[in-house]
Amino acid sequence: MSRFEQAYEEWVRSAIAHEKNHRRVELLEKGLGHGTHEFLRSVWFPAVKNFNHLYPEWEVRDFHNGYRYLDLAYMPGGVKGGIEIQGYGSHARDLDVRRFKDLCWRHCLLTLDEWMFLSIPYGSITDEPKRCQQLVLSFIGKFVAMDVPEPLTWLEAETVRYARRLLRPFTPSELAIHLRITDQHARRVLHKLVELQLLLVVSGKQRYRTYGLRTQ
Repeated sequence: MSRFEQAYEEWVRSAIAHEKNHRRVELLEKGLGHGTHEFLRSVWFPAVKNFNHLYPEWEVRDFHNGYRYLDLAYMPGGVKGGIEIQGYGSHARDLDVRRFKDLCWRHCLLTLDEWMFLSIPYGSITDEPKRCQQLVLSFIGKFVAMDVPEPLTWLEAETVRYARRLLRPFTPSELAIHLRITDQHARRVLHKLVELQLLLVVSGKQRYRTYGLRTQ
């Protein structure tokens, strides 16, 4: 059994054991959908290495006083992040007008209830897992300051966190402004992190380089 499968089974068993809501227990016992499982296997676990603060099939109330279920809820410290895996067949090709309107209303109302959402196409999970991993790290960075490898200086650690929060490559000048240091100092920090294989050079040569997060 792989490390992922072991952690996944323990996570689902724990969610069932601690859940008192019979509706959610029934959903969890049926097993998570294929898209959610693949997202966790190919994207979440390789990027995050654990399932802390992540809840499958999370129940929310809608404006008709009914029940809805999020594929995944990420809730560290009481904040509310939702992740939904969008399969092409069920969410695009076969989506009629009524279901499309309902989906839009659902996202609008949950956003007003202070949920932050990621909607991830299944095709991106299979075709662009590294890009999805960067998206997940940026999503988590909105809520918490993720752990960074030890030992790093404060500037190096904050540079890694900065790279995680962005969804694009960045220049030494941008990092210098963020850290409030000189461009030359920022370049030294970036070169060190490239040597440690935490960042990579995305494009350019010498002074016109851009940098980005290296995903495993």
